Amino acid sequence: MDKYGLIGYPLGHSFSISYFNQKFKDEDIDAVYENFEIPSIDLLPEVLDSNPELRGLNVTIPYKQKVMEFLDNISPEARAIGAVNVIKVIHEGKKIRLKGYNSDVIGFTQSIEPMLEKRYHKKALILGTGGASKAIDYGLKSLGLETVFVSRYERPETIQYDKITPEVVKEYNVIVNCTPVGMYPHTEECPLLPYEAMDNHTILYDLIYNPDETMFMKRGAQYGANVKNGLEMLLLQAFASWEFWHEK
Repeated sequence: MDKYGLIGYPLGHSFSISYFNQKFKDEDIDAVYENFEIPSIDLLPEVLDSNPELRGLNVTIPYKQKVMEFLDNISPEARAIGAVNVIKVIHEGKKIRLKGYNSDVIGFTQSIEPMLEKRYHKKALILGTGGASKAIDYGLKSLGLETVFVSRYERPETIQYDKITPEVVKEYNVIVNCTPVGMYPHTEECPLLPYEAMDNHTILYDLIYNPDETMFMKRGAQYGANVKNGLEMLLLQAFASWEFWHEK
């Protein structure tokens, strides 16, 4: 039986394990998906050694960047983003080869693209500077948008929340939340933005999917903004993982 899994730490509620095990059951695939909660990325070789039937892994925080030094090949996209969240485990006799990909960017671009109108949507704000934000930046640029990162702290090539005026929101009318602000159980929180400057040309995309309507989305929608959560991205990302694992 083939095995797939997720590495990260800590692994609380994982979308992947329930999604893939349900898929295997529904499609009568002889495989299982497991969580590998490892407190250090240095334990990856041990996971591979003790699970010889592994064919693929997903990677979540905090290892999307650290895992790259363990890989034999990295896709050009994942290299450009600087983060890997899918690993194909290739067995060549007794030798194992690992190839890394990034499915975040595929899931995100396929999910947001139908919302974009070229004549209105030219510039985007990316809230947060963590691992996911790099894939979002890559995805938005590939769709032809200019991007600016927003951080709570003074960092090179970022702007701070207190500098986001109504004028900035009118100009950068695609806003993607890559922070955990507003995630369950802190559902009353939202990024500090001038929501009243938004209108029906504003797009608010939240990577959070629990709750399914965050305060960020609610407040924007009050002023006519088009809003979407991260669930579809997650599904598309899972489809992409499966494709990568079975790529010839």
